[in-house]
Amino acid sequence: MDRNPSPPPPRSEEDADADEDVAGGDCIGSTVYSRHWLFGVLSGLIQIVSPENTKSSSDDEEQQMELDEEMENEICRVWDMSMDEDVALFLQEFNAPDIFMGVLAKSKCPRLREICVGILGNMACFQEICVSISNDNNLGQVLLHCLYDSDPPTLLETSRLLLTCLSQTEVASVWVERIREYPAIYDSICFIMSSSTNVDLLVKVGEVVDKLFDLDEKLMLEWIRNGAVQPQDPPQEDSEEQPAFRIVPCVLEAAKQIRSENPEGLDVYMHILQLLTTVDDGIQAIVQCPDTGKDTWNLLFDLVCHEFCQSDDPPIILQEQKTVLASVYSVLSSIYASQAEQEYLKIEEDLPLIDSLIRVLQNMEHCQKKPENSADSNTEEMKKSDLTQDDFHLKILKDISCEFLSNIFQVLTKETVARGLKEGQLSKQKCSCAFQNLLPFYSPVIEDFLKILHEVDKTLADDLEESFPHLKVQT
Repeated sequence: MDRNPSPPPPRSEEDADADEDVAGGDCIGSTVYSRHWLFGVLSGLIQIVSPENTKSSSDDEEQQMELDEEMENEICRVWDMSMDEDVALFLQEFNAPDIFMGVLAKSKCPRLREICVGILGNMACFQEICVSISNDNNLGQVLLHCLYDSDPPTLLETSRLLLTCLSQTEVASVWVERIREYPAIYDSICFIMSSSTNVDLLVKVGEVVDKLFDLDEKLMLEWIRNGAVQPQDPPQEDSEEQPAFRIVPCVLEAAKQIRSENPEGLDVYMHILQLLTTVDDGIQAIVQCPDTGKDTWNLLFDLVCHEFCQSDDPPIILQEQKTVLASVYSVLSSIYASQAEQEYLKIEEDLPLIDSLIRVLQNMEHCQKKPENSADSNTEEMKKSDLTQDDFHLKILKDISCEFLSNIFQVLTKETVARGLKEGQLSKQKCSCAFQNLLPFYSPVIEDFLKILHEVDKTLADDLEESFPHLKVQT
């Protein structure tokens, strides 16, 4: 059966009389939806979780897992209708969240639970209702317990609802603190990231984690340290105890799962890794365990050298990939700077990284060119709007790329430079692009590179010095 709600079917001629009732004052707000009909659906939900229906024998448990087709169709209509603000406010006035809370607390039917959370998620899109839902501690607890559910659609709708609430400044801190009170949520989210094959669910859970880490560094540190705490006694062979989850391997597993199917989702998981590297504990969580550091490096190296911004891609592709590239380069740069002695950081990988970074900088120059014949380009209003969000993200990418490129240039040997000249990663054109972007902030790095270049290819070094005359290199 299709798990997604379907739009209400067209009304038949037999419903003509009901239309007169609606026109006579039965409608909800400015909509054509019937109050009377909605009362009936909500009353049916109350009956489903009433004590006489929930105190059934074990023989009826299987039946409780299924939802009557007529009820499913009606409650799905409510799900669709709840995207309308008038309907959402009416549901709030009728205390529908309490009804849904009762369903979630008592019902074992996955489809019904999914729909109820989905309706609450739609209602939470409106600020007044979002605040009310968020400040209801009992409802908040019930919703967080839905993260322990084994049903992927229910988990998806719960994650969507959480993300909506976390995106509301007025109540975000309420949910952060509530999540902090339930340490098991960490295990549940890590389990989803490490084991689910549902791409939509992985993307939405990733967005929740990304938002949580962005909102609260303290919570991020707690989750980093959760995985670092090892049990004192090793588990017995027949023990059912789950192994301790570590945040970085779980994020990597989810990223690998969605890599080819959802570029936006991959962007989210790369940003989670970038946020982890903003604190020392996060960097150590990546590099301290050799296997984790190697897995992280290999995945990100493969992305920038074999997938993103390739030589046969049009330069404009950078506009689509600028945020994910910034995150990936930032994490690679952090690993490179903190664990240069690790064996998985191979010298022969420096040249492909240089090639990738310079290609991004070259494409950036193309993306930042303004149209020459723009009639209003000189107006004051246009000048103020020149720095668009795209420009802002490109600047961030440029800063990260230049810092990473300078770190690699600092460790280049004569042998690596000679190989780069032979293979084309350090051609005159590419060196000129690197110099143009690294100067003047990284002048010492460029000067040291030129000293090595003089020993390998004096003609090229002289040409570059002539192109950049302010460089003073003692030979």
